[in-house]
Amino acid sequence: MPWLQLRVDTDREHAEKIEEALLFAGAVSVTLQDNADQPILEPGLGEVPLWDHTRVTGLFDAEVDTAVTEAKAAAYLCELLPNARWEQLEDKDWEREWMSHYKPIRCGDKLWICPSWCEPPEPEAVNLLLDPGLAFGTGTHPTTFLCLQWLGQENLTGKNVIDFGCGSGILGIGAILLGAARASGTDIDPQALIASRDNAERNGIDPARFPVYLPEQLPREKADIVLANILAGPLVELAPQLSELTRIGGRICLSGILSSQADQVKAAYREWIDFDADGLHEDWVRLSGTRVR
Repeated sequence: MPWLQLRVDTDREHAEKIEEALLFAGAVSVTLQDNADQPILEPGLGEVPLWDHTRVTGLFDAEVDTAVTEAKAAAYLCELLPNARWEQLEDKDWEREWMSHYKPIRCGDKLWICPSWCEPPEPEAVNLLLDPGLAFGTGTHPTTFLCLQWLGQENLTGKNVIDFGCGSGILGIGAILLGAARASGTDIDPQALIASRDNAERNGIDPARFPVYLPEQLPREKADIVLANILAGPLVELAPQLSELTRIGGRICLSGILSSQADQVKAAYREWIDFDADGLHEDWVRLSGTRVR
């Protein structure tokens, strides 16, 4: 059925209150979006990431009385909704609409990331089956792409890998499909561990080859390869731990780093790591190197 949506353009200070007002007025759902192309890449601890210019959109049944709905929202706010406008949203097959945005992605010379509803473009290639879900990591983001590209260039045969901040498990699973003997995944989010197990099963990987852990449960065994696609701040804080998890002569790959943050991250690891040339994609940098100390 068709829907009506009420869009309100506002600022960071008022966005959450307007969200509450639209829900009070009967919105089925409310979304908050950037209204000025302002990235929020690493919010502070406990901070709700909102943009200076935010668009708040409430979705309503097409039969609602728009005037009454606006009046309810205004009563909640004790003022009129600023910059509000109604739009009709035509009904679609939303599942197919969502699926249409995800296509197979080639990551380097060897690996494809394929949604389960798509035929692999190269059946003989290494095809990692992965559907977008609740955990980060589908191959579409430059930071994930950079890591997968790097994995395709490494000799992984028989190697033991740690995927630190595993999200969907895409990096650990990719490493195994590219020849690694075993990968261990770890994440602070229990949902990520569930997603990683499910994705490993989808790709025919024995759970014993890809165990996943909360960080405090991760065995303190050194790995041949350590992967961490998280954020620059945590990468700096975790430098001693991630370096210690990498055996002497082993390899490390760090991603989730903006170009402006690369020097800071490198400085945190120089005590242990000799770095390769940077990997670059859009505004993002991949740092890789060998543990020598």
